[in-house]
Amino acid sequence: MLNRLLAPRTEAAYALLRVVAGVLFALHGAQKLFGVLGGTVQPAGTQLWLGAVIELVAGLAIAAGAFTSWAAFLASGTMAVAYVQFHWKLAFDAGFFPVVNKGEMALLYALLFLFVACRGAGPCGWDGRMGSKES
Repeated sequence: MLNRLLAPRTEAAYALLRVVAGVLFALHGAQKLFGVLGGTVQPAGTQLWLGAVIELVAGLAIAAGAFTSWAAFLASGTMAVAYVQFHWKLAFDAGFFPVVNKGEMALLYALLFLFVACRGAGPCGWDGRMGSKES
């Protein structure tokens, strides 16, 4: 019964997930690039600065549903690197667990954006409206 109620809303729910995740991801980039919302500006040209540029640009593209698969694939890889390099650090002790190494968000973003890369924008994104093969 619940499935009959929710199934017709699948595309709208996916669009909402894609837009909210994209905007939140872009805000992380804005924090690091512009120091807004309690963030700290990262020095230009550093790995953290490049990650912030990817977060901002890819996040906005994902939210708009433009070049969605490419943007989400790049975002997924960026978060996978962030998780391994800055959170997990290849530790096989208690630091292995995301709840301990504070990497839950990086790991969740990596997997969520991998899903979005596979799924595309859907009909509610720019790619879908333009008839792109990206959708």
